Amino acid sequence: MSQDIQRQVIEIIAEQAMLQPSDISLDATLEDLGIDSLGLVEAVFAIEETFDVQVPFNANNPAESDFDISSVRSMIGAVEKLVAGRG
Repeated sequence: MSQDIQRQVIEIIAEQAMLQPSDISLDATLEDLGIDSLGLVEAVFAIEETFDVQVPFNANNPAESDFDISSVRSMIGAVEKLVAGRG
């Protein structure tokens, strides 16, 4: 399931960055990919909808959120934890 989560999160991020999923590096930051705060919020909504989870994300102060957005890899890890906690 982890590979599936990784693929889906990368697809969501790629859509927001207007890139192909193959262009997304796991070590890239959202800033590297040109995703602004609105794109980040849209990505969070897409993650919530896709995985049926509640993302602990504060759009007004992302640094205080319990959802690590420091890189694509960290976002995938955060989604994996949310999905694991759901079951």
